[in-house]
Amino acid sequence: MDRLTPAQRRKNMQHVRNKDSQIELKLRRALWHAGFRYRKNVREIFGCPDVVFLRLKIAVFCDSEFWHGFDWENRKHDFKSRQDFWIPKIERNIARDREVNEHLSAEGWTVLRFFGKQIKSNVDECVRIISETVARRKSEVRSCTK
Repeated sequence: MDRLTPAQRRKNMQHVRNKDSQIELKLRRALWHAGFRYRKNVREIFGCPDVVFLRLKIAVFCDSEFWHGFDWENRKHDFKSRQDFWIPKIERNIARDREVNEHLSAEGWTVLRFFGKQIKSNVDECVRIISETVARRKSEVRSCTK
């Protein structure tokens, strides 16, 4: 049973951010301090990635556990109210994430996704993964242009 009234729940849900979230800001700050320059929330790219390295075609998404179904098979039974609404909604988000990954990969993009827990607990590891991906893509671009 929900502890909030429908009006209170609606107000809470309206304030959920789709960009500049806490996890996104933490990752972007760490990338900036590591010397990376990027674009953020590029709407022209399918799926509107949170961080984009345009020339290298790398798209980075910062996904929250709730909205993107982290450990979904175990967590989907945690909903006590409105299961008929929430379960299909989050399953659709998971499917959309897969569609975005497939679409961008088909266009030659490298897609990286990090859950909020990964970013909060070990942002340096996320930066390392991005750094390795950037280095690998730079070498691929150089070898293609020669």
